[in-house]
Amino acid sequence: MNKPLLSVLSAAIVIGLSGCSDKPDTTTTTPVAETIISAPSANADVSTSILMQDFQGPYEGVPAFDKMDLSGLTAAVEQGMVLQLAEIDAIATNPATPNFDNTFAAMERAGKALDNVFTYWGIWSSNMSSPEFRDIQRKLSPKLSEFRSKISQNKALFERVKAIYEGAEYQTLNLEQQRIVKSSFEGFVRSGILLDEVGQKRTAEINKKLAELHTKFGNNVLNDEESYVTYISKDQLSGLPESFVKASAAAAAQRGEEGKYAITNTRSSMDPFLTYSDNRELREKVWNTYYSRGDNGDEFDNSDIIKQILTLRHERVQLLGFDNYAQWRLQDRMAKTPENAMDLMNKVWPAALARVDEEVMDMQDIADAEGADITIAPWDYRYYAEKVRKAKYALDSDEVKQYLQLDKLREAMFYVAGRLFNFSFTPVAEGSVPVWHEDVKVWEVNDKTTGDNIGLWYLDPFARQGKRSGAWATYYRSYTTFDGETNVLSSNNSNFVKGAEGEPSLISWDDAETYFHEFGHALHFLASDVAYPSSHSGVRDYTEFQSQLLERWLLTDEVINNYLVHYETGEPIPAELVNKIKQAATFNEGFKTTEYMASAIMDLKYHTT
Repeated sequence: MNKPLLSVLSAAIVIGLSGCSDKPDTTTTTPVAETIISAPSANADVSTSILMQDFQGPYEGVPAFDKMDLSGLTAAVEQGMVLQLAEIDAIATNPATPNFDNTFAAMERAGKALDNVFTYWGIWSSNMSSPEFRDIQRKLSPKLSEFRSKISQNKALFERVKAIYEGAEYQTLNLEQQRIVKSSFEGFVRSGILLDEVGQKRTAEINKKLAELHTKFGNNVLNDEESYVTYISKDQLSGLPESFVKASAAAAAQRGEEGKYAITNTRSSMDPFLTYSDNRELREKVWNTYYSRGDNGDEFDNSDIIKQILTLRHERVQLLGFDNYAQWRLQDRMAKTPENAMDLMNKVWPAALARVDEEVMDMQDIADAEGADITIAPWDYRYYAEKVRKAKYALDSDEVKQYLQLDKLREAMFYVAGRLFNFSFTPVAEGSVPVWHEDVKVWEVNDKTTGDNIGLWYLDPFARQGKRSGAWATYYRSYTTFDGETNVLSSNNSNFVKGAEGEPSLISWDDAETYFHEFGHALHFLASDVAYPSSHSGVRDYTEFQSQLLERWLLTDEVINNYLVHYETGEPIPAELVNKIKQAATFNEGFKTTEYMASAIMDLKYHTT
């Protein structure tokens, strides 16, 4: 997690980085920061101390993932908040004339203990969630919101920020420092620092309630992903690839259902099942189960939560003088206004719909030719799209998967990182760096020429109970220089279906692109060249750019010829098959475009009406 202080000052995001590469002079630590930062008391519970303490061990210190214990989490968060608020108060009440060093550099140093705690919090919330953690999360989320409001509504602190932003020193700062000051000032204003006491109180109340609702929303979705599993029998496997069948059998066995096959309620399991299963009734069941997450009319239903979130967001931004939430959210984004965003989508939407109509007609033609006697429904789309792909391009997605081994793709990513950034990746000795699960592996990242250590790269590739859906990148320590150069602890996390014992994990072409894409974010962390932690909270519109570029390396000759090899024979992928992949590169784009645009359009409408 990013620094709690900076999240309210500069809208930090987990995978956001700054593009600024200027290195300001390292400033001297102020006496204020030195006297405030302290270790947990000697009486603190051992597990609490572990969560709060600076990272220990090799590579400039690494998180003690093997010692993290939920029993100490609540106390660690509460003590961390107390420490950071004391640090902030000391900065805000410092009698010295405000300057970058005694205000912004001091704020960059504040909250170190809480930062450490949230490294472990992030693992529990994203990689290893449990009912016990969710209960702690539910109780602490409103307290954390109150904590952040105390910082974002600290008028004395804002006056120091404002004095620097509007003062003569601002023009003498380097570009990175100026960006930090400007982002902080604007963050305070966006959070309501200029409101009167009544407005600030209500804003804090809304933020607290939203924190509760956001936490409940996410946990409800995760509950449905864990709770709804479709078990099928051997006579229901028709059409499914052997690798998927083996993985589903292993998933069922892990859940105590030996002899059955588990279709879990995650995209990594749902998507291939809908693509290959010949059983239309089961496809409908799996589709409805997946797309009904948080919408099952039970205690985990999110319908009312969504209404409350929309209502509270609207009230909050009206207090700030905006017509709607989208207007407030987009003011510092490339689109600038909801009207601009909707105008762009309205230009694309008709063409996307027309393409979908063509795609569905192609599917219907095949279904009719087979005598299926159906009208294409949502649960048929992936299944018949695959048939159309075979008919138009003679391209079988399952055939392609035989050349997409997860381990070989990882080697390909390392090759690309070496070509582009001069990085080398070497596995660390087993047990030398703590991990949170046996599936997690760690690599040492060095400069190929100098041998200098860049940092570590953690990989958590497989889906499991308690892990949130999707794929993401994050970091546990970012590169900075203002208090001495630090290395980077970066991480990639995915939800691939784990192969059966002794079998390689084979993934789809789309998943391979996502693998490269997310690795691009990790490379962004590793290649960072900034002085201050908050500079990693980059411009949201830019966040995906570098990763979209890295995806393109998957189809380069160097990667294809050396790393896309058959999992059984070791033979390179045939040139003919590669040509088919390239020819089908824009296949099914109507569906892909309307799928995300429908969500985007509805999101914008919900937040403007």
